[in-house]
Amino acid sequence: MRRRVAIAVALAAAVAVVVSLAVAVSACSAHTQPRPARAKTRPSYYLALGDSLSVGVQPDAAGKSLPTGQGYANQLYSALRLTDPRLRLVKLGCSGETTHTMIDGGICSYPAGSQLAEAASFLRAHRGQVSLITIDIGANDPDSCVTQPSIGAVVSCVSRSFPDAVTNLTEIMRTIRAGAGSGVRIIGMNYYVPALSEWRDGFLGQQLARLSERLVVAYNNLLAGVYQQFGVRVANVFGAFHSGDFTDQVRVPGLGTVPRNVAAICLWTWECAAAPRGPNEHARPVGYGVIALAFLLADQGG
Repeated sequence: MRRRVAIAVALAAAVAVVVSLAVAVSACSAHTQPRPARAKTRPSYYLALGDSLSVGVQPDAAGKSLPTGQGYANQLYSALRLTDPRLRLVKLGCSGETTHTMIDGGICSYPAGSQLAEAASFLRAHRGQVSLITIDIGANDPDSCVTQPSIGAVVSCVSRSFPDAVTNLTEIMRTIRAGAGSGVRIIGMNYYVPALSEWRDGFLGQQLARLSERLVVAYNNLLAGVYQQFGVRVANVFGAFHSGDFTDQVRVPGLGTVPRNVAAICLWTWECAAAPRGPNEHARPVGYGVIALAFLLADQGG
């Protein structure tokens, strides 16, 4: 209970900091990317980059989070292959990756040293053959903040981690865009709000859910601002999960009547699942399908 109060207070204080940053970054305008002409004989590649969502992590029966073949990259790849049978999927994502470790390494092992370096190497070796790059990164950057020993330390940590994530993401996208070239389609994503599951825990949980939603909105705006600087479209996963909809009420077996955004989190992720599988913020197969559709819509300009 004390931890939840600390998080709630910290989130409230952090929102003001992040919103001010979001206003500064959101002035950047998006660029529309032309689709490159495709070679007739050589294979084309879909390069998937990012954190655990990019590798389809889900909890197993014992509660251990493991990569699967049911993630959004796999499902998006299956859809894209219907019109491009030459397409090949290359997944370089890393569970637990932050914007910092994506640049410097330290979690997953890559021949080039880090995920970003490995991606740059792949792009150099396959210049002109990569037709699509997707990326989700940044969700793990603030995670360590909730373990800080005091409310002041939590606020300080969050206030540092968000600007640092923006700086790191800018470096990441500069490297990827330079390696890919101006014509390659790149799609980033924003995030849903796992903490909406707290809504089930009464008044305090509902306040935490609302504060978390506001914080994620601001953080997503920061990420989108960086993506737009590099002509990267944004898959609106936040919207696909109805993350801002506290108004519409949905009846869910076992949960009762809850807001639509809470229902989506509970039905499309493992966050509301019983132990040992839950609580776990990763998407279920259906949730990964929702994310894949958001990427597909962004790819089509929707």
